[in-house]
Amino acid sequence: MTSELFSPLTLRSGQVLKNRIAKAAMEENMAGAGQLPDRHLLSLYRHWAAGGTGLLITGNVMVHAEALTGPAGVVLDEHAPLEPFAEWAKAGKSGGGAIWMQINHPGRQVASDMPGVVWGPTDIGVSLGKHSSRFGRPTAMTPQQIADTVTRYAVTARRAEEAGFDGVEVHAAHGYLLSQFLSPLVNKRTDRWGGSLENRARMLLDIVRAVRAAVSPSFAVAVKLNSADFQRGGFGADDARQVIEMLAPLGVDLVELSGGSYESPAMTGRPADDRTQAREAYFLDLAKDLVTTSPLPLMLTGGITRRATADRVLDSGVSVIGMGTALAVTPDLPDRWRQGREADRQMRPVTWSDKALASAAGMAQVRHQMRRLARGSSPRPGTHPAVALISERRRQRRALRSYRAWLSTSRPVV
Repeated sequence: MTSELFSPLTLRSGQVLKNRIAKAAMEENMAGAGQLPDRHLLSLYRHWAAGGTGLLITGNVMVHAEALTGPAGVVLDEHAPLEPFAEWAKAGKSGGGAIWMQINHPGRQVASDMPGVVWGPTDIGVSLGKHSSRFGRPTAMTPQQIADTVTRYAVTARRAEEAGFDGVEVHAAHGYLLSQFLSPLVNKRTDRWGGSLENRARMLLDIVRAVRAAVSPSFAVAVKLNSADFQRGGFGADDARQVIEMLAPLGVDLVELSGGSYESPAMTGRPADDRTQAREAYFLDLAKDLVTTSPLPLMLTGGITRRATADRVLDSGVSVIGMGTALAVTPDLPDRWRQGREADRQMRPVTWSDKALASAAGMAQVRHQMRRLARGSSPRPGTHPAVALISERRRQRRALRSYRAWLSTSRPVV
């Protein structure tokens, strides 16, 4: 075995993860007043911190107040007060593990009823058939908007360190802005940010350089990258290999591999590609290939629920295993594994034929469990996906009213 699940991992920055198990980012959509973390998020992260993970990675924290993946998104920009984030960092570290903040910009993946901006590398919108109108129509970013966005990532990273977080993860997967720039299907630019892979990766590389320059050498910087987009002609495994090589000289500690986007939601286990149809470790085949050439430690996320699967992933040469849904249902799963036990429940599967709706319902189910944990209740993984989805949409409508009011009174228009 190349590395044991409960052995420590020393990263380039000198940071030491106490074991190889990470709580991967799941978008909580639980921001309180002012788009800030509140007692519910703190309670949720204390639960996870007590469960034995070596690393907690937060859900999306948005770098641009006018560009959110959802109305209950957390925003950390130059104007946000730091104290709520300091409390969040403290809660995440309360079990002796590390906590990293995932930082993100949605680009074109913004709901059509959201205020603010919908940006992309080009004006190509999200294509979801009859559901396409759920997303806003993007405008192509100007060079100045690209430069300002690079700065926003660096500001958020610097402030995350000031708040006490141990690292940041730059989200360049799942069809969000940086993933859009990497995709030849979405990025049809003809300037220095389009065309060749080097050009399409330029914004990501500039952000990583800016983030690394804004934080201490001992602060971890990670990147979440698609192993593949699972769309014909899209970003593929060979592209991922090359981008990892481009990231290696820039002081990156870890690359997390995932896959898919809203258009092809492989990350929820319903991909368009047969290679990921395995019930667990959706992206292991691709990771096995990438790990042979990767100059950076890799983390693999997607469908891992059992110790045997986690061990198999580590045996492949992957350095860290990431779990999302499994820890929303069983927050103490790492401690159970240490004691030779497994989870005693699983999330109710979503078997709907409408891929986009099934993906949304699956994510709603996970958030339903997270809210229960945050309230101090036990998870209820048998909740019907339709019930979770309807409840989620009601919450989103309330959150949208709050976000509109906050944005109109609290943030300068940029």
